[in-house]
Amino acid sequence: MNEVLIVYKEVNLQNKSSPQPKDLSVITVSIDEKPGVQAIKNIAPDLPPVPGKYDCVGRDYEYKRLGTVSILASLDLHTGHVIGQVHDRHRSREFISLLKEIDSFYPDGCQIRIILDNHSAHISKETMQYLANRPNRFFYVHTPKHGSWLNLVETLFGKMAGTFLKSIRVNSVKELKDRISKGIDEINQAPVIHQWKNFDFTSKPSVNV
Repeated sequence: MNEVLIVYKEVNLQNKSSPQPKDLSVITVSIDEKPGVQAIKNIAPDLPPVPGKYDCVGRDYEYKRLGTVSILASLDLHTGHVIGQVHDRHRSREFISLLKEIDSFYPDGCQIRIILDNHSAHISKETMQYLANRPNRFFYVHTPKHGSWLNLVETLFGKMAGTFLKSIRVNSVKELKDRISKGIDEINQAPVIHQWKNFDFTSKPSVNV
């Protein structure tokens, strides 16, 4: 926990001292996945509000499950920019796909420091082989076991759950993927920097977004 908080403190100092994050020699991102996002379809169409009678949308309690998807996301702790992918599964190949997109997004001359957990896809043989082909490009900082609350990207997933994913209804898994991608695009139109609010190492830190 201390190691992760020290990184966050360093990032905050970097952000205050460098007005141009692209000029940093070390860029820090927070990565995780949000699995099991359900594609849910209405059985009956929603009923619109009726002025003076029903002040909200009417929705039948029955629905149909069409499947689930996983969101893989990288949150830039300097700018708030999100690199996100939506997949049917979360395996090494999907995680490597995210790493490749991150690699192509940032300048070649910088090192990319990643805050992440110990998911098997993050430390698999396939992933380690990919990282070996990009020496000194990526550097892991792992959150402790049962310490997912330390990963700032979780606040991003919380925002997704409370906005465009809340009570979402779709007609297909593809539509769900498209709407998630659109939601990420909208986040990037007005990115917000996520940071720890305080650094009391004796208690659980609070988050400032």
